[in-house]
Amino acid sequence: QVQLVDSGGGLVQAGGSLRLSCAASGMPFDAYIMGWFRQAPGKEREFVATISRGGGSTRYADSVKGRFTISRDNAKNTVYLQMTSLKPEDTAVYYCAASLSVGFTISDASKYHYWGQGTQVTVSS
Repeated sequence: QVQLVDSGGGLVQAGGSLRLSCAASGMPFDAYIMGWFRQAPGKEREFVATISRGGGSTRYADSVKGRFTISRDNAKNTVYLQMTSLKPEDTAVYYCAASLSVGFTISDASKYHYWGQGTQVTVSS
């Protein structure tokens, strides 16, 4: 069956960097639009970044634009989220997700079909 495994989270000081990974299995990876979302305590899940099937198109939430970079390696069935200049407000559980919906990039969580288990990112001030 389809499985997405998130990893790479941790504790980092403000201004630091982390790279999240999401390894996919049980699916034709390059058929899926991939995305990253996050959920902070007491808040709703929010869109972070998305990348098209071939990796040529990306889209970001305004709050992370210029600091985060989404990429994918279809040969390794893996999507990445490089996070730099981290801020305390970036603290959340980060989830990768896969979508078969029509389009190039998707920011709507309801259009994603599979989700990873999440990885905690904590940014200290």
